[in-house]
Amino acid sequence: MALNSDPVVLCLSVSGYPVARKIADALGGQVHGKAGRVEGADATFDNAPEHLRSLFGAGLPIIGVCAAGVLIRSLAPMLADKWSEPPVLAVSDDGASVVPLLGGHRGANVLAGLVAEATGGVAALTTAGEVALGVALDAPPPGWVLENPEEAKAAMADLLAGRPYVLDGRADWLEPIAALPNVTVANLGMAEGPGDFACLVRGPVQRGTFEAPQPLPSPQLTYWAKEFTLGLGCARGVDAESLWAHVLEILHACGIEFESIACVATIDIKADEQAILDVARRIGAPLRMFTAAELEQERDRLANPSKLVFAEVGCHGVAEAAALAAAGDDALLFLEKQKSPEATVAIARASEPISALKGRARGRVSLVGIGPGQAAWRTPEASRLVAEADELVGYSLYIDLLGPLAAGKPRVDFPLGGEEARCRHALERAGEGADVALICSGDAGIYAMGALVFELLDRGDGPGGVSDAARRVEVISVPGVSALQAAAARAGAPLGHDFCAISLSDLLTPREDILRRVRAAAEGDFVIAFYNPVSKTRRTLLAEARDILLAARPAETPVLLASSLGRSEEELRYRRLDALEVDEVDMLTVVLVGSSQSRLVQRGEGARMFTPRGYAKKLESRDG
Repeated sequence: MALNSDPVVLCLSVSGYPVARKIADALGGQVHGKAGRVEGADATFDNAPEHLRSLFGAGLPIIGVCAAGVLIRSLAPMLADKWSEPPVLAVSDDGASVVPLLGGHRGANVLAGLVAEATGGVAALTTAGEVALGVALDAPPPGWVLENPEEAKAAMADLLAGRPYVLDGRADWLEPIAALPNVTVANLGMAEGPGDFACLVRGPVQRGTFEAPQPLPSPQLTYWAKEFTLGLGCARGVDAESLWAHVLEILHACGIEFESIACVATIDIKADEQAILDVARRIGAPLRMFTAAELEQERDRLANPSKLVFAEVGCHGVAEAAALAAAGDDALLFLEKQKSPEATVAIARASEPISALKGRARGRVSLVGIGPGQAAWRTPEASRLVAEADELVGYSLYIDLLGPLAAGKPRVDFPLGGEEARCRHALERAGEGADVALICSGDAGIYAMGALVFELLDRGDGPGGVSDAARRVEVISVPGVSALQAAAARAGAPLGHDFCAISLSDLLTPREDILRRVRAAAEGDFVIAFYNPVSKTRRTLLAEARDILLAARPAETPVLLASSLGRSEEELRYRRLDALEVDEVDMLTVVLVGSSQSRLVQRGEGARMFTPRGYAKKLESRDG
């Protein structure tokens, strides 16, 4: 099974470093070493359990050159779904023992074999299927897919117990199963269709004679070889349901199952064609794209070259050419292009199961908010998107805050003030097919790069916009812990009632607009979070905002000054509204001003700030 990411080799001691480096060099991974102990590592960490959980949450394969207990105790709180967990291996300091602990369904056993080969050690496999059966029934080789993995455990238990099974189909990798004394090879006709398949069905079998099992007995395992590629071409804006109905009719007529389709292929100018994206999503196959020049290289293999298509897009065919290009040089057209009024569909069949996709994926920009910078406050989804990205883009400090998660990743750093340049770069790189993570502090949609990315896309290809290719990329945004949330959590519950956020930077917003919003917030008695409260040259707006608020709420209204949240230099200070001084605030400070109802109370752990929601009034009304 292919891994989704290069592995991280975790090293906790000097004695384990030579083996860790040998593994990383052999597998193309990174060595992450304990700070102060391991020299020469690609990245360092201070807290091993916290770092392990960050890597695990990001879905990265982990090879720990350490005691298995360290990995188990660190990751135990995160274990939930064996079908989604990444591979985790424990390797002894001398490399002699390689033990896959987690992720057997995600390639851990294969990875253990590669590690053992690199170290000269022994892969100590413990999964029943591979130890006793010689095959992992729930982890078919690249190019194959198991239709119903939920049945694998029961089937393995049956086979190990000696219960009779029947193997039907064409799959050389299942030969160890065919050789078992309780397995009979027979033609059941369970899988009808043109592609290679394999079915493993519960018997019975009696002394070399075969009695046909009941239809679809349980457990039954069905495997499909990914041998087909689906080529699509269509007019701009084609109706998604019409295209899907056309594709579905063709696949049913050909007897091709969804699981046999390795990818949906098309020309790159259709990267944002919603109908094609929907087809790929419904089939569950990746989308692969080719340039017109790449498709034109398939001209001699086309059954129906078209001068009209060439005049439109620069190649003599889209559906047939894309299917053939995706299936490989030895592929043949399985189905010539089938036309509907607004689309064409063609199918190619590869000479063997497709384990590595050709063409390029649709480019993606992930708007990643990493929170204040503390790894524990970064969401697993944000960490996963960083791990998956081909390139990291952002302000250098924000990328640095990712720590070891960014180690070895190509990165493009931009200074403060280079916001538009960094967003444009991210979109253009995605337009070339790259998976780009645009790194922002806090939440990417709150005073960060999210809005600017969509603004650039909205400008089109005119002045200040981006290229056609960039406008076709996928853009996703994941939530991050904003400075507002972090400050409120540290304070207690100041956002218990209505609140708002106002930026005091007049670099992009007219000064009078800012003051108008402050006056409106004051009149509405909102709790207010002031972002960008001051800078070296901008020192008066915070004082003006304070004075406006003092006219509308009590002088003793609590104010929180929260600086460098989530970092070692974090500082929390409480002030009365009438004692708020501009000189004790900087750009790393969030100023949280309570409403007239907000309270500051002293507790054993210190002062806590909260804003009542009104439950006391509700209780009085109910009792009355």
